[in-house]
Amino acid sequence: MVQASPEHLPAARDAILAIPEGERLQATASVLAEAGFSVRTASDAGALAAELERNRAAVVLLDTALADGHMWEGTPVLLIVDLAGDFDLARLEPWGIADYVSHEADAKELVHRVETLIGRSRERRRIRAQAEFLRESLRNVSAAIRGTNSPQQMAGHLVRGFGESLGTDQVWFTTFQDTRVPRISAQWCKPGLPALPDNLGAYEDAARDLATSLWSAAEALAVVDHETDQASPLAEVLQNWCGLSSVRASIAVPVGDGDSALGIIWITQLNAPREWTRAEIALIQHVAGNLAHSLIQGHLISAQVQVLQQLRELDKAKTDFLATVNHELRTPLTSITAYLDMIRDGAGGPVPPGIESMMDVISRNSDRLRRLIEDMLTVSQQDGTGNLSLKQVELGQVLRIVVAALRPLAESRNVTITGADSHEDLKIQADEAQLEQVFTNIVANAIKFTPDGGRISISFMPETSGEASPSAVVRIADTGVGIPEQEIHQVFTRFYRASNASNAAVPGSGLGLAIAHDIVHRHGGSLDLTSTLGSGTTVTVHLPLTGP
Repeated sequence: MVQASPEHLPAARDAILAIPEGERLQATASVLAEAGFSVRTASDAGALAAELERNRAAVVLLDTALADGHMWEGTPVLLIVDLAGDFDLARLEPWGIADYVSHEADAKELVHRVETLIGRSRERRRIRAQAEFLRESLRNVSAAIRGTNSPQQMAGHLVRGFGESLGTDQVWFTTFQDTRVPRISAQWCKPGLPALPDNLGAYEDAARDLATSLWSAAEALAVVDHETDQASPLAEVLQNWCGLSSVRASIAVPVGDGDSALGIIWITQLNAPREWTRAEIALIQHVAGNLAHSLIQGHLISAQVQVLQQLRELDKAKTDFLATVNHELRTPLTSITAYLDMIRDGAGGPVPPGIESMMDVISRNSDRLRRLIEDMLTVSQQDGTGNLSLKQVELGQVLRIVVAALRPLAESRNVTITGADSHEDLKIQADEAQLEQVFTNIVANAIKFTPDGGRISISFMPETSGEASPSAVVRIADTGVGIPEQEIHQVFTRFYRASNASNAAVPGSGLGLAIAHDIVHRHGGSLDLTSTLGSGTTVTVHLPLTGP
């Protein structure tokens, strides 16, 4: 195949002439030279190949005797044919030859054919170059549209990119009222030209209907000359809307998705007609499709960001509310417990018989309310920085303190706690007060959900796993009611209570395990829970010995 070398553009009047007969070769070369062509000649296939390799020509004049075996692409070829012979002209197209001329043609016809062929070739190159420039420019527009989640920025990239790439006077874009995309509009004008209206106003319904018709037919409305072309309803709508009588050419392209148009792009040429090429229309429609997809995606992302921001604000408001309520509840509760202690101490005189049991009820519920307030306060503090006060802590001692504090509650329910009195001990780097809260919440939960006569066992030991840092493992297992399997993954969610706990009216806030999980996580550890409904629950806590 003989193909033009893209890096070497030919001189405008540089020709290669290939004819095997020397006399006819020289005569034809003289005709071309007199017409101003720079001629290189070849009398056989080898010489022709050498000339083609040496330099590209603007045109090749080729006798049929040297045409066999070549496929021509990129260089215009004028075949010199003996029309009196039996040459099959149908062979021209597969060979890639552009035109032919009789070898008996006079000098004027020969020169005219050559110049026409060069002119057509030059025009094709110009059109290809323009098309490639337009493709690259609009490819950059699509990339800019995909590079942002802001719908308004997408619209700005579109109108500016179309205006500069197509060399038009005005580009205007708007979306219609639609839940899939935000309501936006944008325009671009050449300097000195008047701006178009910001929105369609009373023309929107008509524009939407006609744009949807174009979208359904996968068409664009291209008007070459508004003065001579038969007006379409959409063209009339847009001209009436913009108020400009000087629009000579325009193209309206729908922006759509699914069954309906989301918006419309209008591109105008004010002072002269314009032939909108198929390549231009196809590229505009392609970019419009990218815009529709990006607008829908950007709108969804913007909506998600907005929802996320609202959730953050709601979470902050909840945290602020918890902190305020805790403060407001703590003050009257302090007064209640203080006066209760004074009554018990006899400050108001002897306590009548039977009143002591009522005071016990008040005392128990005051303690319950105090623990709830403390849990809620812990939750609100954990939403902040949650700083830890780390020091060397004896893990066994922490567990013994927790069990000693909760043993009266366990004994009141006839629940046995074993294992916490082990003489082995482990030292870990941790916040002692918060660690006590972790195990208090876990053991209190176990007591609460273990029926009379049940057991709770506590074990702790060091653990190493491969190259991982050494850690301490604490297991707290009970013989309680257990948790439904499908609800286990939710037990560390704040305020969540298992369905069997709610159905049995077991008191609680649903904060204990959530708080314990958060504290363990901030220590760099993990908290796992396994449970069998009706058989019991085991909570396993892993804590790094060296701290977080």
